Amino acid sequence: MRCAVILAGGEGRRMGYCAKPLIALQGRTVLRHLQDRLAPRLDRLALSVRREHAAYEETTLPLLVDPVENAGPLAGVLAALDWAASCGAASVLTVPGDTPFIPDTLYDALAPGPACAMSRGRLHPLVALWSVSSRESLAAHLERAMISGERRALSVRHFSGSNTMRRVAFDDTAHDPFFNINTPDDLRALVSPGEI
Repeated sequence: MRCAVILAGGEGRRMGYCAKPLIALQGRTVLRHLQDRLAPRLDRLALSVRREHAAYEETTLPLLVDPVENAGPLAGVLAALDWAASCGAASVLTVPGDTPFIPDTLYDALAPGPACAMSRGRLHPLVALWSVSSRESLAAHLERAMISGERRALSVRHFSGSNTMRRVAFDDTAHDPFFNINTPDDLRALVSPGEI
């Protein structure tokens, strides 16, 4: 079973608190770009969201609500692992909801996992194929981090660094395939002629 989850639980602060996956880009939403790239090579695809997820009510994807509030993207990863386990999958691919140009071969390149993507010498820990067997470890990690109040422990790099993940380089494209839209300037750069 090949499963993936688009992580859409962020607040979009630097984009004026908007749901970044719903931003229009080249006549489609970023979410639609991701679905079009991922779905043909998967058996199941879902969307991980915060509890306040009204913006996504019209999507046809299953909505996975973060099981831990205010825990950042790791809560979305935990939701993805829980969902993948319920689907009978051994692993699950996660991708941020603001990265519209991921390679359509991403799952295959990261398989069998656990593995995460790199490009231009930069690690992308949320673009990863996670082993469902890491679910209990992540749940315990999040519980400890929330109890201690140590925000640094909620970092994806902090958790993925404590787990052995193979790193897979994607450097054979003209543009960074994991470029993410964080600011209005990032979006303007993408819609400028010749940028994509």
